[in-house]
Amino acid sequence: MDVTLICVGKLKERYFKDACGEYIKRLGAFCRVNVVELGEERKDADPSPALVEAALLREAAAIMRAVPKGAALIALCVEGREMSSEKLAGKLSELMQSSSRLCLVIGGSDGLHESVKAAASLRLSMSPMTFPHHLARVMVLEQLYRAFSILNNGKYHK
Repeated sequence: MDVTLICVGKLKERYFKDACGEYIKRLGAFCRVNVVELGEERKDADPSPALVEAALLREAAAIMRAVPKGAALIALCVEGREMSSEKLAGKLSELMQSSSRLCLVIGGSDGLHESVKAAASLRLSMSPMTFPHHLARVMVLEQLYRAFSILNNGKYHK
């Protein structure tokens, strides 16, 4: 199984990098993980809705170029479905039946363009709360590790 995590924005903080590295290492028992960092489009301090939309569209083009061919796409977005870790594991198992590649996308500070969400097999929300996208990266990797542990009857989830 190949898992690609596309992230808009670069990790700068050492503690986020360390946490991500730990979960990527743990995931190595179940899959190969590739993290793709894309630059966030620059905008004015107080951009108009049209400028935000244009920036999201440019980010969407870069995101879609980075999605591996044939991958089941999961878009992380606030309006996505919330699910328990067990339900997420089940959904990943379903998606893995049709593809040997999963691709999850975390947008930048303005989220994801609608075209990326429309292309996704699943729109997933971590919570109704708002989190910094750097923290969301750690949370997604942890939940992937938890899901694979569940699917493999591991002890981590218990």
